[in-house]
Amino acid sequence: MDEMNITPSAQEYLADLLSNQEEDTTGIKIFVSEPGTPRAETCIAYAKQDEDFSEFRFIEEFDFSLYLEEKSIDFLKDAEVDYSPDKFGGTLTIKAPNAKLPQISKDASIEDKINYVLYSEINPGLASHGGEVSLIEVLNEETAILQFGGGCQGCGMVDLTLKDGVEKTLLEQVEGLKSVKDVTDHSYRENAYYK
Repeated sequence: MDEMNITPSAQEYLADLLSNQEEDTTGIKIFVSEPGTPRAETCIAYAKQDEDFSEFRFIEEFDFSLYLEEKSIDFLKDAEVDYSPDKFGGTLTIKAPNAKLPQISKDASIEDKINYVLYSEINPGLASHGGEVSLIEVLNEETAILQFGGGCQGCGMVDLTLKDGVEKTLLEQVEGLKSVKDVTDHSYRENAYYK
């Protein structure tokens, strides 16, 4: 499998785990939650019979059924699943060095495109002030609702940052995006960078 490596010990462990599950457990699924962001988590879970796997790629090369989430596949490149037995039963680990790296495909959702720009271009600049901005939601596929945090919260310059920096960058780079709004309460000044 090109995307990731499942070591022989992990394959054996997963196949063994599955053999002891209920009949409605059909395999293992692997996905990345919040891929391409600093909060990305790589997850392994049981695949159940009644689940919708239309967003997953079925891999048939193991002694068990493996389902990889399509939108996570690029983030699972070079990932490794390993199992190390020890006297307490052992540890299953998954290392995915690309899970947190921003990357985007042409057919990505507008949310993914906005997050890509936020995490790859905007937040690195805000980080020098101890700040960050995150996407809360997208309304009608055209309005991004953002929340400023860290040193941005309560900062008197945040409106200028939003208008001149963040909004301008997002509108230039995210096709279909028409406006950017901010939900942060800027009256909260306890952690503000500028006093």
